[in-house]
Amino acid sequence: MLCLFGIAFYNGANDNFKGGATLLGSRTADYPTVLGWVTLTTFAGSVTAFFLSRGLLKAFSGAGFVPADVLHEPGFLAATAFGAVATLLVATKAGLPVSTTHGLIGALVGAGFAFAGNGLAVGRILQKFLLPLLISPLLAVAGALLVYPILRRVRGLLGVERESCICVEGRMIPVGARSFPEGEAAAVAVEGTVVPAISASRSGCVERYTGRILGVSAQGVLSVMHFLSAGALSFARGLNDTPKNAALLLSMAVLPAQQSHLTVGLLIALGGIVSPRRVAETVSWRITEMNPGQGFTANSIAAFLVIVASRWGVPVSTTHVSCGALFGIGTVTGRAEWKTIRAILGAWIGTLPLAAVLSFLFASVLG
Repeated sequence: MLCLFGIAFYNGANDNFKGGATLLGSRTADYPTVLGWVTLTTFAGSVTAFFLSRGLLKAFSGAGFVPADVLHEPGFLAATAFGAVATLLVATKAGLPVSTTHGLIGALVGAGFAFAGNGLAVGRILQKFLLPLLISPLLAVAGALLVYPILRRVRGLLGVERESCICVEGRMIPVGARSFPEGEAAAVAVEGTVVPAISASRSGCVERYTGRILGVSAQGVLSVMHFLSAGALSFARGLNDTPKNAALLLSMAVLPAQQSHLTVGLLIALGGIVSPRRVAETVSWRITEMNPGQGFTANSIAAFLVIVASRWGVPVSTTHVSCGALFGIGTVTGRAEWKTIRAILGAWIGTLPLAAVLSFLFASVLG
């Protein structure tokens, strides 16, 4: 039981900031504001999942993948829960954004093989789960590569310009419509006096937009849209992840469906509040530098893909989709941090087999 609750808790810890990473990374909002917003909207998605994500609830119950007599075996469920939560715990402590979906699938495979042997429907698992999980991040990357240049062109047609600001004596001073490379120092005039600015790094340089759209500040419009897109992605995460976790509670007949969804939603929110910081730093700062417009684009693409997948019961990973969109933005802007991206991809590759091995070993001990 504790392992089942632990999956939801560490799902929140590992995934909570994936919806708000662009808000923090683009310096649109500070950490407490982002944390509150993504937690609230994720919980709203968790509640809504009870009505819209029944397909995912059925898919992650294990029905059709292991024999019916194994499906409700306490040892099978315990091994599945242990493999998934242990994998999430390791990744969260390492600050690596991994897929709860991959962890659960790997754990189902490992425990299923231990309890069912040849009765495990490997072909069905590959068809039902792995194909969507492989395709969805590629769609997110492709979407970012396609959509961002179009939106950038639209911005130019609307006469909205982008300018950089740097911190001088605690004040943000506009320095023109260009971005300073990392580490480049600058000197600007403040009230007639030329003073040195700090290096134009993440801590000192931000980008914002000038101009007006239908008489309204372009920066103000974008800030609202950016917050809404982050909320939409967080809502989509709650919609997609909650039924995956609730399925195990239902399999154990611990709680009825509605209470299972609510319990999982609360645990996801709790984990997202208590232990999100290390993964938040990775997804916000270490994948790519971004401005608010780029963040809005990445969020919108990821939210659209996850919501559509959740509605139709397609098991995609919010982690893979949201990070894939960031990979695409970093590629098209030339700001991708490839060392970090390679580490994340390595963690993605290792998630499923690690969960499978851990659940198999645990099942063997229960023997």
